[in-house]
Amino acid sequence: MVHRHPQYARDEVLRILEISSRQLRSWEAQGLVSSGDEFTFSDLLALKAVKKLREQNVSARRIQLSVASLKELLADVDQPLAQLRITAEGRRVTVNTGSGRMDAMSGQLLLDFDSREIEKLRSFPTAADAAKAKEEAAQKANQAGQEAAREQLSEHWFQKGLNLEETGAPVEAAILAYRKAIEANPNATGALVNLGTIAFRMRKMKEAATFYARAIEADPTYPLAHFNLGNLFDEQGDFENAAGHYRDAIRLNPRYADAYFNLALLCERNNDLLQAVGYWHCYLKLDSTSSWAGTARKQIDRLKKTLRSK
Repeated sequence: MVHRHPQYARDEVLRILEISSRQLRSWEAQGLVSSGDEFTFSDLLALKAVKKLREQNVSARRIQLSVASLKELLADVDQPLAQLRITAEGRRVTVNTGSGRMDAMSGQLLLDFDSREIEKLRSFPTAADAAKAKEEAAQKANQAGQEAAREQLSEHWFQKGLNLEETGAPVEAAILAYRKAIEANPNATGALVNLGTIAFRMRKMKEAATFYARAIEADPTYPLAHFNLGNLFDEQGDFENAAGHYRDAIRLNPRYADAYFNLALLCERNNDLLQAVGYWHCYLKLDSTSSWAGTARKQIDRLKKTLRSK
C-alpha cells in the first residue's frame, strides 16, 4: 500500500497560520519556504517558524543566512525551520538544542546567568562559602542536565511521531513515539494533544478526553488543547462544555478563528441565532478571504433573514 503525505491547500495554510496571501507569496519568493499549491506538515512547521521570526523583527535576509549556516553546521538537518526550535534574542537567531542554546550563525554555544549567579560573582565568598556554592552549583547543573536530557529525548520522540504521521506510517508507530515522548516528559503537551487527536479519530472518546485534559493540566495556557476538547464535547452533544472550551481557546488566543467558527455553528444548533451572528462576524474579522469566509457570509445572511421574519 502506498502512503501519501498529508497535503494542505493554500487557503488552509493561510487560515491555520493566520497569515495573508501576500505574506506567503513574499516568503516563497525569498526562498524561505517551498512554493506550490499544496503544502506538507513540514512546510507548515517551517512557515510557523518564519512567521514567529518575522514577528520578532528578524529580517528575511538574516533568516536565510541562519538556515544556510545551520545546514552546514548540522549535517543531519536538511529543513532547519521545520526540524529545530529556532527563535530570536534581539538581532541574534538562536537554536534550542535541548541541553542549551546555540547561535544559528556561528554555532557558538550560549551561556545563561540568572540574577543569583550574578550576585555571587559580585561578592567575595569565604572558602567554606565557595565550597558550598560549588557543591550547590554542581547539584544544580546535574539536575538541569538530567532535565534537559529528558526534554531533548521527549522532543526527539515527539518529532518522530510527527514525521510518522506525515509520511502515512501505521498509526500504531506514531502512538508509540508519542507515548515515549510522554515517558521522557509527562508534561509534553504536544504529544498529549496528538495522542488525543489520534484517539478522537479512532472514536475512542474517553481516551481522547483524558489526553486533552492532561495537556490542559500540564499547560493551562495551551489554546489548541481547549479547542480540541471543545470539538470532542461538541461531537458528543455536550454543547455547554464544548462552548466553554471554545471560549477558553479564544481567551488564550483572541485571534483563534476556528474557535469562533465552531462557536457560531454551536449557537445555531442551540437556536441562539443572534449570538451566532455575532460569532460569525468575529470570524470574518480574522478571515475575510478564504472559502470559509464565504460560508460565514452566507450563514449571516440566512440568519438575519430568519431573525427578521420572527
